[in-house]
Amino acid sequence: MPVPPVRDDDWFSIMHDFHICIGGDGLGFHASHFIVWRNGECERLHEHGYRVAAEIHGPLDEDQCVFDFHVVRDALKKIVAELDHRVLLPARHPNISISTESGRIEVVFAGRRWVFPEDDCLLLPIANTTTELLAEYVGQRLRDALKSLGGRSPSMVRVEIGEGAGCSAVCELSD
Repeated sequence: MPVPPVRDDDWFSIMHDFHICIGGDGLGFHASHFIVWRNGECERLHEHGYRVAAEIHGPLDEDQCVFDFHVVRDALKKIVAELDHRVLLPARHPNISISTESGRIEVVFAGRRWVFPEDDCLLLPIANTTTELLAEYVGQRLRDALKSLGGRSPSMVRVEIGEGAGCSAVCELSD
């Protein structure tokens, strides 16, 4: 049985869920962190080589694109570069004290104390430096960047961050 022809005005009613995917080389970062568990245990400071990928969902624009691939990649690279080769610190953890003085950051948790050069650290507005919360942070930053660059918000931003072979966390942010 032949397929009936599709009229131009039927196009959007047939294809209504669009998204683009950005990932691969140049979208990773190396950073140190530690996680404080709910039982009060604290991991040792350690590093990961994180991999980042993103999906941007939304309607097609007047050019029939969700977003320009280059715009999304450049925005994501900028966010990732800020995280690269830093000690990531959770500024919103209720039991971690962070203070800055004379170009140094002092971090205290349950009798443990770390002192880092301020330029080597990044204080993040998150409660813990889990991969899940890093994915949310990157997703929020990417969504905000795309809105300011393109004048419109994606309907959803999905960010996946991998921290090791076969281990990744995903955050989906919808408007």
